Amino acid sequence: MVRSSVGTKLYLGVMAIVLLFAVSFIVFQHDRAKRYKIDVLDTRLQDYNERMAEVLAMNRNMTEKAIDAYVKDHYEPDMRVTVIDMKGRVIFDNKYKDYARLENHLGRDEVRQALRQGSGYDIDRKSSTMGQSYFYSATSFPRQRFIIRTALPYNDSLARTLRTDQHYVWFALLAMVLLTVTLYRFTRRLGMNVMKLRTFASRADHNESLETEDLIDFPDDELGEIAEKIIKIYKRLQHTKREQSILKRQLTQNIAHELKTPVASIQGYLETILDNPNINEEMRHQFMQRCYAQAQRLTSLLRDISTLNRMDDASDMLTDFDTVDISQIVANIQKETALQMEENSMTFVNKLPAGIIVKGNHSLLYSVFRNLTDNAIAYAGTGTTITLSANDGEDGKWHFTFSDNGVGVPYEHLARLFERFYRVDKGRSRKMGGTGLGLAIVKNAVLLHGGTISVKNGETSGLVFSFTLRK
Repeated sequence: MVRSSVGTKLYLGVMAIVLLFAVSFIVFQHDRAKRYKIDVLDTRLQDYNERMAEVLAMNRNMTEKAIDAYVKDHYEPDMRVTVIDMKGRVIFDNKYKDYARLENHLGRDEVRQALRQGSGYDIDRKSSTMGQSYFYSATSFPRQRFIIRTALPYNDSLARTLRTDQHYVWFALLAMVLLTVTLYRFTRRLGMNVMKLRTFASRADHNESLETEDLIDFPDDELGEIAEKIIKIYKRLQHTKREQSILKRQLTQNIAHELKTPVASIQGYLETILDNPNINEEMRHQFMQRCYAQAQRLTSLLRDISTLNRMDDASDMLTDFDTVDISQIVANIQKETALQMEENSMTFVNKLPAGIIVKGNHSLLYSVFRNLTDNAIAYAGTGTTITLSANDGEDGKWHFTFSDNGVGVPYEHLARLFERFYRVDKGRSRKMGGTGLGLAIVKNAVLLHGGTISVKNGETSGLVFSFTLRK
């Protein structure tokens, strides 16, 4: 069974409504125009009745001959004038004089209306007396105790007079044609867009190629633009998904590689101890210390991976922000790293103003400043100086600068420093015990707190990290 398209259904539905409206309009306008012409004719005859009644009221003793004379003086072609008493008896008629043979007129529609409403008319009723059809208009005059009825023959001339003007019919038909053409063009474009979206949905559902001619060009209108953007967004999401898949594969490989090193070291040391039961205590102790050091490195690596995964996949769990004193965090880090700084003959210059308060996650903000400090201690070099400063920005953020005057990083590596497991000198980095995730954690934590971060080489030496944190 072939299903009708959305455009066809919409077209047929709206056309049915338009047709119903057009027919209703034509019927209404026809009835209105005809009623208007009838009212005009009835008003003219009613006016004649009123003027005649005034004459009869002023001349109560007018003879039938005098009334005939008045009617002839105020005569319209073929007009019949009848005077009826309140009991329905004809007391004057200019066309038929044998009143005794005339029926009682109380049953005539126009007479009943006149007695009830003051005036009335009847259209195209055949007179039993005259044997032809008339348009009747009657007016009741209760004070004079009579009804005056005038009538015009309902012939071709009167029918043409009462016939309505047909221009509105042509207007309605022309409007229908224009609406039909406009609606067809609109529904055709809509149908094309829907069909293309349907094709797109089917191919996307079956993982088929979307790079086909029937999904390239869309009608040049809002609907076509929306449909085109939907497909472009889908393609972009697919591209992003592929990139993420590649990155996840690379990340998995990197994680496996990073975990392999400490695990292999631990396994090697333990195998040496197990295979040599007579190994001296000093050597055994040395191997156990190395196993412990590799286990600590493994723990740090797993902790950093867990932190990044939480920020990537469950950042909403980390947005339970509280008031955090950055100045106090940095002061605590200075105390915690004082021994390492001393061993490397390094100096930490803290230029932060007291009481820098931000809204954030205490653990992540601690990781930002601790990882930057650990990174500088590990790679800046012996005898270097670390400097941390901050400015209160007008954009609702604190602007921090973390710099050292160490060896710096070659320019080509700067853009990738925040990548996970990226190392400028892989051998030296592992030797220093780094996980390769510290700066990645720093960047993600800063972004999570509504800030930005960048890195560049100093004017003379070392690295300069510039980042912001929302207040």
